[in-house]
Amino acid sequence: RPYLQEEYVCQQITYTDMCTLIALPPGVDKAEWLKSSTSCHNLNVLIFTIKVRWLSQMTLCVGVVRVYVWTDDHGRKLKCSAPLYFDYAMSYIQDLLTDEDVFPTKAGSVFPSGFFFLVQKVFLLLFRTLAHIYWSHYREAVALGLQAHLNTLFTHFTLFCRQHALLEPEDTEPLQDLITALGQQA
Repeated sequence: RPYLQEEYVCQQITYTDMCTLIALPPGVDKAEWLKSSTSCHNLNVLIFTIKVRWLSQMTLCVGVVRVYVWTDDHGRKLKCSAPLYFDYAMSYIQDLLTDEDVFPTKAGSVFPSGFFFLVQKVFLLLFRTLAHIYWSHYREAVALGLQAHLNTLFTHFTLFCRQHALLEPEDTEPLQDLITALGQQA
């Protein structure tokens, strides 16, 4: 796997202490912190770059054994191309982020009882997207000089998920070798 090669895995755009960046600030409500951190702006930029450069019809997969399918509003599982999966995922996330009942913006608003579950779902969708990029488009990311950005984003993302229990070990298993390697670099 090219993303594990020493010449790439050591590249970051910053060597800031990521643990400081992901920690819940003193006096901040955990739901507020999760809300403010559940932003996919950087990932959207990266996905846009990938989609423009490699409009692929491949399915969203990680390795040879995992194929991710989209589950629609009616519970039907849809096998779709990776770009379509990305579109579904980003639309779903954007809808959640702009739903005042889910991500309230007014001071003193109450978060819904299922808020943490929804945040976990968002981070699972984002992880799957990043995993697909590493497994299927890493060489292209290197060709564009994006590997340091991708590694930094992924390191911050996975540390945040671990700190706040947003992903299960089986969710991150496909890239556990990378998580370990990047953790050794941090």
